[in-house]
Amino acid sequence: MTISVICPCYNEENYIEELLDFFLSANPIDKELFLIDGGSIDKTKSIIVDYQKSNENIHLIDNPDKIVPFALNKAIPLCKADIIVRLDAHTKYAEDYFEKILSTFEKVHADIVGGPTRTACKVPFQCAVAHAICTPFGVGNSQVHNINYEGYSDSVTFGAWKKEIFKDVGFFDERLVRNQDDEFHYRAKSKGKKIYQNPEIKLWYYPRSNLKGLFKQYYQYGLFKPMVLKKVNSEIKIRHLIPSGFLIYFFTVPLIIWVPIWGIPLILYFLLDFWFSFKAKGKLLVKIFALIIYPALHISYGAGFLFGLLRVIRK
Repeated sequence: MTISVICPCYNEENYIEELLDFFLSANPIDKELFLIDGGSIDKTKSIIVDYQKSNENIHLIDNPDKIVPFALNKAIPLCKADIIVRLDAHTKYAEDYFEKILSTFEKVHADIVGGPTRTACKVPFQCAVAHAICTPFGVGNSQVHNINYEGYSDSVTFGAWKKEIFKDVGFFDERLVRNQDDEFHYRAKSKGKKIYQNPEIKLWYYPRSNLKGLFKQYYQYGLFKPMVLKKVNSEIKIRHLIPSGFLIYFFTVPLIIWVPIWGIPLILYFLLDFWFSFKAKGKLLVKIFALIIYPALHISYGAGFLFGLLRVIRK
């Protein structure tokens, strides 16, 4: 067995066939796929079952606990190969995705390899989110969003691991609804493991396509980040703190009535919002959506981080 591939899924009827077709057509031939379903109520499971009828290397596992770390921890012990590749159903992959992962492991001394986050979209709102999360104003200076960066890194998008790493580092933290990848990679790095980002490993992630889903996602990213940083405090970065600082400032904006100079950061924020929004490619509607999406990212993440920080302090 050359590689084992694992993919958590839930209500992915719009994406799962594309992922299965990619898995079956991509090299190497000698591979297995574990799909871990969190209780889908659409056609996801029936589509997978249809593919299983003619492909014995596709396996379906139920995940009654629903969340991603439980799914990963169920599949990893079942993997036969020495290299385990994590896929996400909301993502497109280059035809040579697996081959580039294997060649990167051969080329560099690393325990984890992967590519940066490229984005794809189908509707204008999703295109605006795709633009926003790949800009410094949206997510800071994270290397994983720099599609040109190659070298050792803090984390990679989804990624692939040498199976032996789990003996030294342990498995995924099942308390984390979000950020379980970051936490695992930070923990691995703190134990001396090497993480390598290669831009030749190409994937395109489909972000959320509506404001409610986006707000919930980034609120959860913020909510669980303090727990991650408490476990591995060497990975605290200024970009993790800025959104909550912005949110605290936002609630003090009425002070402008008495201290007009207090409004300068707000003016600068909206100038940056306009600048980065209108740099978005595509139709005017994409640019208009981006104007809303930047504050939504920052407010949701900032609020989640503050509540997450309170939970960590209480514990």
